[in-house]
Amino acid sequence: MCAALLFGLVMAPGAVMGDEFETQTADQARLANLVLQDCGSCHGLTLRGGLGPPLRPEDLGGLQVEAIAAIIREGVPDTAMPPWKPLLSPEEIHWISRQLKSGALVSP
Repeated sequence: MCAALLFGLVMAPGAVMGDEFETQTADQARLANLVLQDCGSCHGLTLRGGLGPPLRPEDLGGLQVEAIAAIIREGVPDTAMPPWKPLLSPEEIHWISRQLKSGALVSP
């Protein structure tokens, strides 16, 4: 993983649009791109699995949103899954978790 590239994507300032809703939408688009590009590099670009397991709703099974958030936040020891808490805010991690659980980030 290219940490410098990832750091640049995550830390890039949001669009300055003056409207909180539009800024939130820009932030959500940035996070969706992060999931598909950075997470997709291990979990597959369609999130159907690769080095890491699939992240589609049917594959997340009984995991609650908070359990998914904990995995993203803390990583998984002894695997390639890093902790994302140094790079993502708790709100961003929770948003990604909800999107993964709902299937909003995967294409059919």
